[in-house]
This record gives sequence, structure tokens and C-alpha cells, in this order.
Amino acid sequence: MVDTTIALFLAQDGVINGAVYALVAIALVMVFAVTRVILVPQGEFVAFTAMTIAALEAGRIPPTGWLLLALGVLSTIATVVQQFRLLTVWRVAGILLLNIALPGLLLLASIQLAPLKLGPAANIALAVALTIPMGPMIYQIAFAPLAKASVLVLLIAAFGVHFALLGMGLAFFGPEGIGTTPLISTSFELGDLVVTGQSVAVLITALLMLVLFALFFERTLLGKALRACSSNRLGARLVGIPTSLAGQVAFGLAAALGAVSGVLIGPLQTVYYDSGFLIGLKAFVAAIIGGLVSFPLTVVASIMVGTAEAFFSFWTSNFKEVLVFSLIIPVLVWRSLHSPAHAEEEE
Repeated sequence: MVDTTIALFLAQDGVINGAVYALVAIALVMVFAVTRVILVPQGEFVAFTAMTIAALEAGRIPPTGWLLLALGVLSTIATVVQQFRLLTVWRVAGILLLNIALPGLLLLASIQLAPLKLGPAANIALAVALTIPMGPMIYQIAFAPLAKASVLVLLIAAFGVHFALLGMGLAFFGPEGIGTTPLISTSFELGDLVVTGQSVAVLITALLMLVLFALFFERTLLGKALRACSSNRLGARLVGIPTSLAGQVAFGLAAALGAVSGVLIGPLQTVYYDSGFLIGLKAFVAAIIGGLVSFPLTVVASIMVGTAEAFFSFWTSNFKEVLVFSLIIPVLVWRSLHSPAHAEEEE
């Protein structure tokens, strides 16, 4: 039986988790709209960021730096192969600067700064800086060569990237779970409800990120270019918008949203190397409920998914994951009955 106090606590947990899911789901919707890729490894950005912060808090050199450098080398090779006929001295210099020099500097910074334990702000900044470049690199390595492939082929590639990152996560971080220090350790009472400072930090940060995200797409030229690619990729190319660059930007933004989600979720739950997959799946449920097209609907659906998960965990914790994922079934059935089939856009 759920009384009012328990219901309030469950609703609070649901809204907090839903806010994190919203950031991940927004990234999924954006990447799919721009590149047609269902970004299965989006959760890895979340888990890697949280585990990187935990390593820095413990004074250990985070293995994320070595992973970023390895991805940079692979991205350099992939870019040179894909753009061989267009290479110039300046283009090669730019490729080496972004894919080798930048990861090298970040790795050096993590080696020098990790033992100093500089505090939460420095740890978060370094962890986010190590995670964001992974997005464009992964796009260049795995998805740029398949830009004209079908959605099914891109989905298979996304699962391949996910399993590769999962294996690297196990090798680099190990099987142990971690937790990070709360951003705000204080708490206060709101009637019968105890509200933690971390909950407030999650809500404010998520809301701020969503507002910045909306302003980026509405007010900036780059954001409008991404919207053009999401509406019509062929038309965007015809008016001079480089869709390959748009894909890299979309993946970079997705990595940034994943990194922020990792910062927020680290203090809320124990994070393992494979925790990102479940987080990504729950965000994917919200994205599907939102239709994979509407950002506002996706945010609302994410809050619904987080709230449903909280109540399911109270009623039947052993089956909460199954029940959360089952939310997608009636939505898919309804859409299959009421939505006409659309041919995939030709390139």
C-alpha cells in the first residue's frame, strides 16, 4: 500500500531519474534525426564520465585518456582513408591536431592532475573534456563510411560500437561499481518530503541543459543547419551544408549530453562499466514514446518513464526493468495501426 509520504518520495525519485533520462533521450532523438543512427552506445558516455570522475576523486589516473587517444589514432586513420583525394597539408595538420594532439594534451593533463585531487569542479571539467571528443571520433570511425547505408545497417553498426566500448570499459575500468561525491551534500525538508541538494542540482542542471539545447537549435546558425539536416539531408547537401560535419557535431553534442548525465547520475546510483546500456535503453523507451521526432514530448516521456520505474521498483522490484521496457509495446502497437508507412529517404 502506497501512502502519501511514500508516493511523494517515489515521485521525487522518478522525476530525478527522468531528468537524467531526458538528457540521454534528447541526444538519441537528435542523433537519429541528423544521421539516422540509433545511438545504442549513448549510455557508454554516461558510464565512462561517472567512472572517470570516480577515478579522479580517488587520485588515480583515469584510463579514459588512453581510450580517447586510441580512438584518436583510429579516427585519424579513418579520416585519411575516407578523404585521401582531398587531403592538403593544412587539412592533415587539422586532422592531427584534433585527433592526436588534443587527446594527447588531455591525457597529459589527467596524468599530471589526477594525483593532486583538485576537487569536484576540476574533476568534472576534466572528465567531461575527456568524454566529449569521443563522439565525433566514433562517428568518423564507425558511421561516416556508412552514411548512405540503411537504418538497419546503421543499427547493426551501432550495436557493434556498443559491444566494443563495453569490452573496453571492462578492460579499462574493471567490473567493480563506483559512486561519486554529491555535487551538493546538504538537504532540507519540504513538508513530509526530504529533498537532497543532489536532487536540486540534478533538476537545475538538466533544466539548464535543455534550455541551452533549445536556444542552440533556435538561435545559432549551426543549430539551424542541424535542423535542416534532420528535415531533409539531401536538400541540406544541395544548399551547401556538409552532412558529414553535421554528423560529427551531432555526435559531439550527444557525447556532451551523455557526459553531463554521467556527472549527475554518479552520486545517485552505483555505476558499473555496463550501466550505460540500461540507462540508454530506458532513455530509448522515452524517445520512442516521444516519436523519435519531438524534443518536448521526449522530455515529458522521460519523466513518465522515470516515475513509472520508481513505482515499479516499490511494487515489484524484481520485475521493474521488464515493466519499464514493456511501456514501449502499446506505443508501438498504436503507431503501427495509426501511422502510415514511409519510405526511407533516398540519398
